[in-house]
Amino acid sequence: MADMPQGKVFIEGRYRKLTRDLPQTVFFCPVCKGHPRRRKKCDHCEGFGKLTRDSVQELLTWVLGAALKTRKNKFHGAGREDIDVRMLGDGRPFVVEFQNPKELKVNLAEIEAEINRRNAGRLEIEGLHWSEKARIRILKETKHAKDYSALVEVEGAATADLFEPLVGRRYQIAQKTPQRVAHRRADLVRERWMEIRGAEAIAEPGRYQVQIRTQHGTYVKEAVTGEDGRSEPSLASLLDRTCRCVELDVLGLLEEHGEKIELRRAPLTFGDGV
Repeated sequence: MADMPQGKVFIEGRYRKLTRDLPQTVFFCPVCKGHPRRRKKCDHCEGFGKLTRDSVQELLTWVLGAALKTRKNKFHGAGREDIDVRMLGDGRPFVVEFQNPKELKVNLAEIEAEINRRNAGRLEIEGLHWSEKARIRILKETKHAKDYSALVEVEGAATADLFEPLVGRRYQIAQKTPQRVAHRRADLVRERWMEIRGAEAIAEPGRYQVQIRTQHGTYVKEAVTGEDGRSEPSLASLLDRTCRCVELDVLGLLEEHGEKIELRRAPLTFGDGV
């Protein structure tokens, strides 16, 4: 097992999120903040303290924490996706930090299987293994390009070759902070690149499944819609048509410039316990 500070253990893996109603971390009510006393009188969350039933963090740590005999934990992801965006492909790397565990003789392979059994169709975990604090900084600071699949609704008469002039090109886009995150992000203009990798018309008229590769930190939904000129150019402006991002999936994390990354798999002692 990796060298660990006294009182803390670190467990690493990857998660795939298969549903569109699951945030990465606990989604506390913005009014009462989940406080045990304040939430009782909170009309915003009706006393629940949270805005969603559960999260990736909770589904993981309910099982892991029970095995380690501790509830105190912090979840550290290599970025995050919106609550309504699925995380597919090889999954997103994460490290969970547990404080003051009372039990360390656990089999991570068995725990991983139990998490997946309980959450079939919602969440999949792969490669649980002991890690170390230094990995948190690496996960947080490494810049990943990403591959996406977007279900895009295009206004007006659509043809099978509508996207053909755009495919295979990389566009430099300027994005003002989207209005949906303006309350928690600085109002800046960010320069990012975006590639249209392919597009396929589907059975529903005016809808396409579009493959997009973007630089880290790109607001993909706004790169599709343009958000009234706050992202320029956008898929909408390049097509000169109104576009709506109906659904969005992350297909994979890449190196900063778009190259495929080599996955960090569990060591040979995977699942052997401590």
